[in-house]
Amino acid sequence: MTSAEGFQPVKSAGRTLEVLETLAASGGRRSLGDLARDLGIPKSSLHGILRTMMQRGWVEADDTGTRFGLGVRALQVGAAYLDTDDAVGLLAGVLDDLSGQFGETVHLGRLDGAHVVYTAKRESMHPLRLYSAIGRRLPAHATALGKVLLAERADETVETIIGTSPAPLTRHTITDLAALHADLAVSRDRGYAVDHEENTEGIVCFAVAVPLHTPAVDAISLSIPVARLDGHLEERVVAALRRAVDQVRAARGLLTVS
Repeated sequence: MTSAEGFQPVKSAGRTLEVLETLAASGGRRSLGDLARDLGIPKSSLHGILRTMMQRGWVEADDTGTRFGLGVRALQVGAAYLDTDDAVGLLAGVLDDLSGQFGETVHLGRLDGAHVVYTAKRESMHPLRLYSAIGRRLPAHATALGKVLLAERADETVETIIGTSPAPLTRHTITDLAALHADLAVSRDRGYAVDHEENTEGIVCFAVAVPLHTPAVDAISLSIPVARLDGHLEERVVAALRRAVDQVRAARGLLTVS
C-alpha cells in the first residue's frame, strides 16, 4: 500500500523484514509451512527468501533443514545497536548502583509502539528471580516500565498506542481501559509506576521514566518477588529509583537530546 507521502514500499524488502520479525518473536525455530501460513507468503517465494538469508547468516536451519531460526548476524546487529546507544551507556552506572543496593533484577527498557523492549539488564543475586532477556518485548500496559512511559502521554495518545482492548498476561493485568487510565494517572502524580504481578505471577516491579527526552522513551525498573517484598523494602526501592532520576538529570548534559 502506498503511504500518505507517496512512498511505495519495496515488497521484497518488506517480506524479508517480516520474516526476521516473526522469527525474533517466535522464541524458537519455525517450519516453512508455519511461516508461510503466518506471513501469507507463498512457500516458493518464502523458500528463496530463507535461502538468501541463510547464505548471509541472518537465518539458520536445524540439522534436518526444515526448521528455521535467527542466525548469528541478527545477534551482531542487535549488539551493534546497543553498543551505539547513548542512553544504554550513560545509564550503565545507574543500573549498577541499583543492582548493588538491592541485589534484585534491574532493567532499562524502551517504548516501542505498544510494547516495551529490554535494552539493558542487571541480574538478581537470588535463586528466585524474574526470567528476562535483553531484546525481549512485552506489552507496555502490563509492565511497570511500559506504564510509567505511557503515563508520560495523554490518555488519547495511550489509546492510540495500545488500543481499546489490552490483553491480559496474568489474572492481575489491568485490561479495563478506564481502570488503566486511572492507574496511569496515579503513576503520573507520584512519579513512578508499579506492576503488581501484572506481567509475571509472583513478581512486583517498580519503574521510573528516564528524563532524557520529552516525553520519555526509556525507563528503569526494579523487579522483586512477592516473597521478598515488604513495606520497608518498597519504600527503599522507590527512594532509590527517585535518586536514580536525579542522577540522570545531573548527567543529561552528556547527551545531545532532541
